[in-house]
Amino acid sequence: MCKWCSEDVQHELMSIQSHRRRGPCRVRSLASEISSHTKLNRLMAAAWMAHCGVKARIVDKRNTKIFCGQADGLQCRSLEIFDSLGFGDRAWKEANHMIEICMWNPGSDGVIRRSDRIPDTIVGLSRFQQIVLHQGRIERFFLDNIRKYSGDTLKVERGVLPESLEIDEAKVDDDSAYPVTIKLRTLTEEEATPAQQQAGSKVHDGLFRSNLTAVDDEDDLIRKSQARAGSSEIVHAKYVIGCDGARSWTRRALGFELDGEASDFIWGVMDIIPITDFPDIRMRCAIHSAENGSLMVIPRENRLVRLYIQLKEVTPDASGRADRSKITPDLIFGAAQKIMSPYKIDYEYCDWWTAYQIGQRVGTSFESHNRVFLAGDAVHTHSPKAGQGMNVSMQDCFNLGWKVGLVAKGVCKRSILSSYQSERRRVAQDLIDFDHKFSRLFSGRPAKDVMDAEGVSMEEFKDAFLKGNMFASGLSVNYGPSSLVVKPGDAAEQGDGSEKTTKTVATHAITADEFAKKQALASGLPVGMRVNSFKVLNQACARPWHFQERLKADGRFRVVLFAGNILSSEQKTRVDKFCAALDAPTSFLHRATPAGQKIDSVVEVLTIHSSKRTETELLRDFPAVLHPFDEHTGWDYNKVFVDDVSYHEGFGDAYKNYGVEKERGCVIAVRPDQYVGWVGELEDFEELQKYFEGCLVLKDAPDNGVRAIIAVR
Repeated sequence: MCKWCSEDVQHELMSIQSHRRRGPCRVRSLASEISSHTKLNRLMAAAWMAHCGVKARIVDKRNTKIFCGQADGLQCRSLEIFDSLGFGDRAWKEANHMIEICMWNPGSDGVIRRSDRIPDTIVGLSRFQQIVLHQGRIERFFLDNIRKYSGDTLKVERGVLPESLEIDEAKVDDDSAYPVTIKLRTLTEEEATPAQQQAGSKVHDGLFRSNLTAVDDEDDLIRKSQARAGSSEIVHAKYVIGCDGARSWTRRALGFELDGEASDFIWGVMDIIPITDFPDIRMRCAIHSAENGSLMVIPRENRLVRLYIQLKEVTPDASGRADRSKITPDLIFGAAQKIMSPYKIDYEYCDWWTAYQIGQRVGTSFESHNRVFLAGDAVHTHSPKAGQGMNVSMQDCFNLGWKVGLVAKGVCKRSILSSYQSERRRVAQDLIDFDHKFSRLFSGRPAKDVMDAEGVSMEEFKDAFLKGNMFASGLSVNYGPSSLVVKPGDAAEQGDGSEKTTKTVATHAITADEFAKKQALASGLPVGMRVNSFKVLNQACARPWHFQERLKADGRFRVVLFAGNILSSEQKTRVDKFCAALDAPTSFLHRATPAGQKIDSVVEVLTIHSSKRTETELLRDFPAVLHPFDEHTGWDYNKVFVDDVSYHEGFGDAYKNYGVEKERGCVIAVRPDQYVGWVGELEDFEELQKYFEGCLVLKDAPDNGVRAIIAVR
């Protein structure tokens, strides 16, 4: 019997193992991948499954990882996510760091000159700044991380292609059912290798992934492989995640479309080691020439430089698509030389090149029956110059992965899955709007003077660049109300605007005035946004930590108790009452914990107090529920922190930066993806209880007729 197919051992999420099955296999979910940086979407989802202890299968139609080209820019939020997974330091050390952007524009004589310098990342926005690193290295970090947490149970199955997808609508509301049926087909080595990567190819050409290609090759591959007997298998899954690119097979199988338009702007991309006298070749640069188009310089690791080059000589035909046969490295590089003139540039080594047509499109739907989900380029496409493709796509799966994983494990209610579309489709819509404006400003001809109405104002371009930095960082995301985010307002209006959001996303009833009072308790921790990071000290050992480092991507919710001045008798009484309710048998903390598991296995409680570290004692001043005792390992010394001065790393001033009052403190609930879901007073335990009752699967409360009660101050 296949070890994966036994009825008593079933997968929770699915990528695809290379062994073949004679009969259908039942799994909890399947992650399908058929594209470039969408590989990282798939690996992001797989990382969540590994960290949550969920079995999965991953299928990839290509037979190898990426070794050159593709996406390379990593924004602040992506690095915070990598750090939460455990490999942010690897990316940070290997990458080229983007510190400054130089603007080059034509003067009155038409010659380009450096006109401005601005910081690449808004100062103080995050503990990380933008970096660039080859996608293949990022993929390696993911694969190593997945192996670390899953052993050999979760691997990428390469050369495997989905052929059909069916959803049994009669079973979609049954939590125990496997309503999605996928037929998979195994490709030969030749079929799974793009022509540009087969033996004998001298230059790594990315056009086979470009949107200039009229059709993808999946249908042709399916037809070829169907002729070979024994190359297919049937998989039954609870959930499927389609991370398969702009020509998504999964999207087409569901009958969904991308809405939007393509522009007439064609751009080429080259990764080269430049030989040049251009002074800012190791800076990120935005170059507008007077008549020859625009160019962006992205300095990379290992002496490489990426050039994004506007191709004014290539235009779409009557069908709206450019003739890719006319696009060569010589044509692309010739355009770059004209734009950068009078500076000279040449190269001997080209690592990779491609071309693309600028367009902005967003999917009509991101899911079907909350059983099959689409992410990344499968539901939003745009130009790459804003550095958002890989970042927003990975963040789609960072939002989705924990939800699917925890629902598959029975930790969370299946209703939370509706929040994926309402949260991420809104982000995609905002991205499309931003990219539409930005790409047209970048591709437009510079205005010759104030009377040149057809030209682009360079001041307007700079302003868009500056305003776009906050959006591009990934830190402006603000999720609307849902069962996971307690805030006022219309869920559809603050979400993606769809009718589906209104019908399926349950919201907590709270008025605008009530919420304003709650939010004022922690003004630096906006509900619906990610937790920013400031230094705090471990109460037990005085080690400084960025607080965000304690919010690991391990599938756990957090309750963060800002305990205030714990040395005040009045405040100590408030903390004790809150902790008594938290530790009661009827509380969500106990009812969410599976039998035989540690009390922090589903919800972890972290504390930050504002008293002097040297005047407080962990075991004397803090209730046991804040630092649980284990009969084998003793007290937990890694859950209570203090906002105080460190010996070597200064003062994080966390209470001030989080906008929390130092005497009275407050309480927040944090989702597994580091986003704030709820904020309240220490007396608001019943509201906190309702928050977790809305999203977690809780055991029945002990039948003693009494619920936990907090006395009003």
